Amino acid sequence: MPVQVNTVALKPVPASDTYIATIKSRRSATMQSQVEGKVIRILVHSGQRVNADQMLLEIDPLRQTAIVRQQEGAEAQQKAVFQYNQAEVERQRQLFESGLISRQAYDQAVQSFQNASGAYNASTAQTASERHQLAYYQIRAPFPGLVGDIPVHIGDYVTGSTVLTTVDESGELEAYIYIPTERASQIRMGLPVQLFDNDGKTLAHSAINFISPQVDNGLQSILAKASIPRSAEVLRNAQLVKARVTWSSNPTPTVPVLAVTRVSGQAFVFVAAPNGNTYVAHQVPVTLGDTVGNDYPVLSGLKQGDKVILSSIQFLQEGMPVSPIG
Repeated sequence: MPVQVNTVALKPVPASDTYIATIKSRRSATMQSQVEGKVIRILVHSGQRVNADQMLLEIDPLRQTAIVRQQEGAEAQQKAVFQYNQAEVERQRQLFESGLISRQAYDQAVQSFQNASGAYNASTAQTASERHQLAYYQIRAPFPGLVGDIPVHIGDYVTGSTVLTTVDESGELEAYIYIPTERASQIRMGLPVQLFDNDGKTLAHSAINFISPQVDNGLQSILAKASIPRSAEVLRNAQLVKARVTWSSNPTPTVPVLAVTRVSGQAFVFVAAPNGNTYVAHQVPVTLGDTVGNDYPVLSGLKQGDKVILSSIQFLQEGMPVSPIG
C-alpha cells in the first residue's frame, strides 16, 4: 500500500508551564472622600476616559463654605486690631522718644502689637486652611485614565470610608504570575511569557521583568511580573488570564497530530519499518507532550530518522507491506 510518510526530525520544543495570572494596572487609584456629606453632582460615567485633575464628583460644600465665610470675618476682625496696634505702637514710640511717656507704657504698646500680629497671622493661616478644605469636596482624577464603576448616586451620604469610584491607567499594565517555589531555581529575568484566554487565543507576548525576593507564605509561591505592551487593548485591570512561562527550548522529535491514534488512552503511531528491501507498517506506542502548533513533541517511542506514516492509517495493520512516499 502506498503511504505518505514524514521523517522524524528534531525541532526546538519549548518546555513550559501554564499559570493563572492577574492583570493589574501600574497606576490605579481608588477614589474616596476626605470629608463627609451628600453627593450633589456626578460629572462622569463608568468607562469614561478622563484627564488629570478633571472633576469626577462633587460633595455638598455648603457647611464648609459657611465655615470659610465665618473665618474670613474673624480674620477681618483680627486684621483691624492688628492695624490699630500697628499705628498705636508707632505713636507710642514717638511719644517715648520725646520723653512724654514712660518706657513701660511704650513696652505695653509693643506687646499689644506683637499679640495682635500673632493673632492675625494665626487667623490668616486658619482661613487658608479652611479654604483648602473646600477642595476636598471636589473629587478629581489624580492622573489620566479610565473611570471604573460608580457605586454612589446623587443624594447619597458619603464618609471617608465610602468608595466613590476608581481610575485606572489602561496603558500601563502588568501580569502578576505566582510561580510555585519548586521552580525557584529556574526563574530568571527575561523568560518568555505568553498570555492567552480560555479558548487558547493569544492576547500578548511579554517577558518576566520582576522577580520577588520573598516567598508568599499563603500561596508558597514567588511573584513574577511581566509588562504588557500597549497594543494589547483587550486586557483590563483585574482580568484573569492564562500565562505560559517558557523555561527552555530543546531539540525534540515531533510528529504531526494527524499521525497519532489512541487506543484505550494510549497514543500510537505507525512507522514504515525496513523489512529487507521493503517496508512494513509497525505500530509503536509513544509518549507525547503538549501540542506545539500542529505537532506533538515525542517524549519516548521514536527517534530521529523514523518514517512516520501519515495517510491511510485506518487501513493499516501490524506487519502490512507499505510503500513510503515522501
